[in-house]
Amino acid sequence: MDDLAGKLLAQAEHSPLKRGLLNKLLARTIPFNRPHKLDIKVVSTQKVQVRLPYRKSNLNHVRGLHACGLATAAEYTSGLLLLRRLGTDRYRIIMKSLNVEYMYQGKSDATANFELSDAEFEEAIIKPLGGSESVLFDAIVDVHDEQQNLLCTATITWQIKPWKLVKTKT
Repeated sequence: MDDLAGKLLAQAEHSPLKRGLLNKLLARTIPFNRPHKLDIKVVSTQKVQVRLPYRKSNLNHVRGLHACGLATAAEYTSGLLLLRRLGTDRYRIIMKSLNVEYMYQGKSDATANFELSDAEFEEAIIKPLGGSESVLFDAIVDVHDEQQNLLCTATITWQIKPWKLVKTKT
């Protein structure tokens, strides 16, 4: 990855300082997510973990974590892992759909987890990209509260496409 965020994503794997810088950079460059105060806790090529804090801006009318905040944390987590694996220079990723099933009301900080093994990445993304213009990939992200209650499971369908095949201007 050539850009600052890409470099920080790679460096954040082993450095809490770089992870903090990445959090600040992403909060500034993705203004929609800023009020959520999403906090990347773990980033690697196989796993990303993001915390959604239990704070006023993330609460609904019954003082539980808002459904949209939980969905955003899930989408953010899977998108970061795909960016970490694919980079930003060769492939464009764009969310095609988001489906969330809610199970439990969040009354504490929540953590979204997404894992993608090397084998799954190769089979579901890299091999299909070799023979088609784009690939649809379903990322399944679980979000738990501090007591390990499953708050929701999100399925985010990402379209992955080489930049050279993208027809719209960036």
